[in-house]
Amino acid sequence: MCERSDRCVSVLWHARRVPPRRIDAAERRARLAARHRLTPAGRTDDVVAIADDLAGLHSTDPVTVHLSAAARMRHPRLPAVDEALYSERTLLRHHAMRRTLWVLGAELARAAHHASTVTLLARQRTLLLDAVAGAGLGPDPERWVAAATDEILAVLAAEGPLSARELGTRVPHLAVPLTIGSGRQVSVQSAHTRVLLVLGFEGRVLRARPTGTWINGQYRWAAASAWAPEFAAPLDPPVAAAALARSWLRAFGPGTRADVAWWTGWTVATTKRALADVGAVEVALDEGPGHVLPDDVDPAGPAEPFVALLPGLDPSTMGWKQRAFHLDPAHVPLLFDRNGNGGPTVWVDGRIVGGWVQRADGTLAVRVLEDVGAERMTEIEEAAHALETLLGEVRFTPRFPAPLQTELRR
Repeated sequence: MCERSDRCVSVLWHARRVPPRRIDAAERRARLAARHRLTPAGRTDDVVAIADDLAGLHSTDPVTVHLSAAARMRHPRLPAVDEALYSERTLLRHHAMRRTLWVLGAELARAAHHASTVTLLARQRTLLLDAVAGAGLGPDPERWVAAATDEILAVLAAEGPLSARELGTRVPHLAVPLTIGSGRQVSVQSAHTRVLLVLGFEGRVLRARPTGTWINGQYRWAAASAWAPEFAAPLDPPVAAAALARSWLRAFGPGTRADVAWWTGWTVATTKRALADVGAVEVALDEGPGHVLPDDVDPAGPAEPFVALLPGLDPSTMGWKQRAFHLDPAHVPLLFDRNGNGGPTVWVDGRIVGGWVQRADGTLAVRVLEDVGAERMTEIEEAAHALETLLGEVRFTPRFPAPLQTELRR
């Protein structure tokens, strides 16, 4: 039986569960502003730091990568991203979380591959083998794919990087049509192109320079062993998952377990293990229990005011499944398409307040959906003019326009 003493009281006190610290929406917005390098003081010209501090840049729309980086640079310069991707190769473009195309720093890309991409491989390989069998390319689809793989990798090693079309001229016997999938999901694709896709999920090839300008989404392919040898090094999946979870929490924490699972595409079990492996600490959010890294529990101070125009699919828009702390739910139908893809957005002090689009004449049309005051409106107009100047003669349409962009382009 415990006697009443200072030591006994101390033991009983520490045995109780300390309530999790509450992090309100205002603090979450301040964290977002500073950690996503949106405040003037937080900007940097190091595009690798920008990509990794955001746990990767969405690359489904190639415009996103360059404009997400430019919005966070002290001296915005669009060629800086291409230099890191294709000359220095400190950034890599790769399919990873949720089968989405990303641009990440080389080490984070390796972790994302082993934590997420490899889980997608079995399905992609089955689709390829079924298509080869259906096309009657031989009695043994596995053997056919293995031979095609060896030939494609040999050509890339000798002559790459090459586009799928360029590769097809070198291996014309592999450029035969395959029917991929069935029902509403059916598509037709050249065999060598589909083999390239599967090799990407295996981590044996990587996307290199596009066939056109930086707004083009067709890429050349390179053998990973030649393009980025360190990327091909093995990594234990739980170790990779912990690295990816740590990166997400550093960028987006606090977030709920549902946020982590949604962003990574992981199962509940993988998500729980990764959070445990990084020692994630529970905190209280408006949405329910959230998590932060163990060295990130202390309150964050207020962030410097900022205004930013971010592109469609920007990580600050898409980083959470539950976004009410930075986005009025009433704005979602205007700013997101039916599949949940966020269009170009206007931000003020950690919140989405409107959207924008580039018109055919190169001017930017902006609509703010709530009262931000005359001073902030002036800053928004100045930011729009700066982005017009940066884009110059470049013209683009968001790959996933939200309803607001469609209205503004009229």
